[in-house]
Amino acid sequence: MADTPQKIIIDTDPGIDDAMAIFLALQSPEVEVLGLTTIFGNVYTTLSTRNALHLLEIAGRTDIPVAEGSHVTITNGTKLRVADFVHGIDGLGNQNFPPPKGKPIEQAAAAFLVEQANLYPGKVTVVALGPLTNIALALKLDPAFQKKVGKIIILGGAFFVNGNVNAAAEANIFGDPEAADMVFTSGANVVVVGINVTHQVVLTEDDRDKLARSDGKFAKYLCKILDVYFSYHRDAYETKGVYLHDPATVLAAVDSSLFTYTEGVVRVQTTGITRGLTILYNNQKRFGEVSEWCDKPTVKVAVTVDAPAILKLVMDRLMDS
Repeated sequence: MADTPQKIIIDTDPGIDDAMAIFLALQSPEVEVLGLTTIFGNVYTTLSTRNALHLLEIAGRTDIPVAEGSHVTITNGTKLRVADFVHGIDGLGNQNFPPPKGKPIEQAAAAFLVEQANLYPGKVTVVALGPLTNIALALKLDPAFQKKVGKIIILGGAFFVNGNVNAAAEANIFGDPEAADMVFTSGANVVVVGINVTHQVVLTEDDRDKLARSDGKFAKYLCKILDVYFSYHRDAYETKGVYLHDPATVLAAVDSSLFTYTEGVVRVQTTGITRGLTILYNNQKRFGEVSEWCDKPTVKVAVTVDAPAILKLVMDRLMDS
């Protein structure tokens, strides 16, 4: 792990596990959170922004700016998939928290991303926890963004396993497949953490009880909002735990050695019943034909995860708050 904190921007759609991931980042001395950018996904963008501001108020970190992101896909699509059935109508477990006092900055998310990459060339890591629309817009806004941004760590894709929206697609990629394909082939330093690894990182009911018994303010807050998330996992997966997608992805920024990776070209299917499918070409065979994978930049894709180490970090840091 680096001696000086790594500068990160969290692109987020809070979201119960987003809340956990944001708190975890704020509790991790290895990273410095420059800002939050918001996107649709678990809820619509307007509510994502409200929730991001609310979470920063709970954390006592209203010094961190929130930049509101796109309300539509990269192709101006307005028929968005919103997973409020997973996280609650309000995105935070149907707790109906009072509105935050803070406001987002006037700058849009893509402009904020470009600005920060210009301010700290090569030193900003974007941790993308929702659909990749804002990141794609930043690439369009500044063609040099892919060189200036240090790293883009993406929660997305279902490599070698079924998706969680349907058999083919994972939710974040399905939310804007065209944007995802643009980011994967941009030439930026991209690391992808898919549900093939995050489904191995499980917070159990016993773990939730430990959080509830702790004195940590983040742990106590999260226990208020987790019921809806646990109910969804019982119904959808017949499990008594919840998957820690977003916290695991934040920890890929904190300590990349918690995962192992393979490298190859990733493309995203944008049409038909497999829309949102992520396909990794692992470079193990030379094909005779010219294809849509030829001469494209490679990305790193997580293939294994140290799930016990991640769970321990999550528990320790949230209880010590």
